[in-house]
Amino acid sequence: MFELQGYDYFLGFLLLSAAVPTLALITNKLLSPASGEGERELTYESGMEPLGGAWIQFNIRYYMFALVFVIFDVETVFLYPWAVAFNRLGLLAFIEALIFIAILVVALAYAWRKGALEWS
Repeated sequence: MFELQGYDYFLGFLLLSAAVPTLALITNKLLSPASGEGERELTYESGMEPLGGAWIQFNIRYYMFALVFVIFDVETVFLYPWAVAFNRLGLLAFIEALIFIAILVVALAYAWRKGALEWS
């Protein structure tokens, strides 16, 4: 009654994309050594012996700085295609881009006022 013609290749792709990682994990489990003792349990830190505990508290400013960077990095990703097609888009797209930039400027002013950009 209901047939999806032309989706045979898509179904094959889905089955293959599910089978490859599954087979890789099964092969790894079967071929890897079962020993989990001694030096294999130590944390690897660039070839150096680990010192102290792994639980270190980072300053929240680091994360705020990273979030502000990500926001403006994403802004570049959104504005680049707009700049490439600027001549074809017209006035409405220009106004929309200005609104987008204005929202980001307000976000930058807020972050600046809250001290998220100070690295001290």
